[in-house]
Amino acid sequence: MSTLRGRGTVRGLPEWDRCAVMGVVNVTPDSFSDGGRWFDTTAAVKHGLDLVAQGADLVDVGGESTRPGATRVDEEEELRRVVPVVRGLASEGVTVSVDTMRAAVARKAVEAGAVLVNDVSGGLADPGMVPSVAAADVPFVVMHWRGFSENMNSLAVYDDVVAEVVAELHARVEAVVAGGIAPERLIVDPGLGFAKQAEHDLALVAHLAELRALGRPLLVAASRKRFLGRVLAGEGHNPPPARERDAATAAVSAIAAHEGAWAVRVHEVRATADAVRVARAVEGAAS
Repeated sequence: MSTLRGRGTVRGLPEWDRCAVMGVVNVTPDSFSDGGRWFDTTAAVKHGLDLVAQGADLVDVGGESTRPGATRVDEEEELRRVVPVVRGLASEGVTVSVDTMRAAVARKAVEAGAVLVNDVSGGLADPGMVPSVAAADVPFVVMHWRGFSENMNSLAVYDDVVAEVVAELHARVEAVVAGGIAPERLIVDPGLGFAKQAEHDLALVAHLAELRALGRPLLVAASRKRFLGRVLAGEGHNPPPARERDAATAAVSAIAAHEGAWAVRVHEVRATADAVRVARAVEGAAS
């Protein structure tokens, strides 16, 4: 993998010579972005394969909505949604990540072929998560998280959002390493949209270099999020629907790639795949 701009490597994952593109498959009826579109297993697997054809390097499969205000799905239902899709994609040779806060779902997904666990709580939601990932010896995404979706908006209080997110992520990384996960397998994510208002998200995007200073590869997941809707709407207007924020998402993907992000997580892949390749070409021309 290229180490241009300090992008870094993740032990246990393929190597790419640029910012990677993680495509999203939501196997949920209530995702903020595309809830219900890929709820059927066959449709979800086909969608994942389509994302790969459009340029996704890996596919993130999730069965629980984490939009603000969402209530949790039970474990049995999450397993029913996620595991067959992971198995179907892995059997086609896709590099699969599982998006879950539950240790049991992570374990079953890894057994089905997932090679990365993307936990938006960074292991805080389930005390069994870190030991399970350590035992499975797979890479792990540590996202900045302050609480579950039902009340996370009330937790979006910061004096200095960049400094506080960096400090809280640093502490979480240390705890995860102490729990047995190898540092070489860790990825950090600032958690855009999670317990953050639009101004917080924009500040974090503007200071990605400070997040990279944590010393681990950086995942940026801005796709279709509320702060982009606020930017596009302007003062006094309603934000466009989530699916009308893909061009804005690609703009953030280009910024993130230029700033050395290891990967970007997106719903619509093609524009972002183009954006990260252009960013890589510019890096190459400057070196």
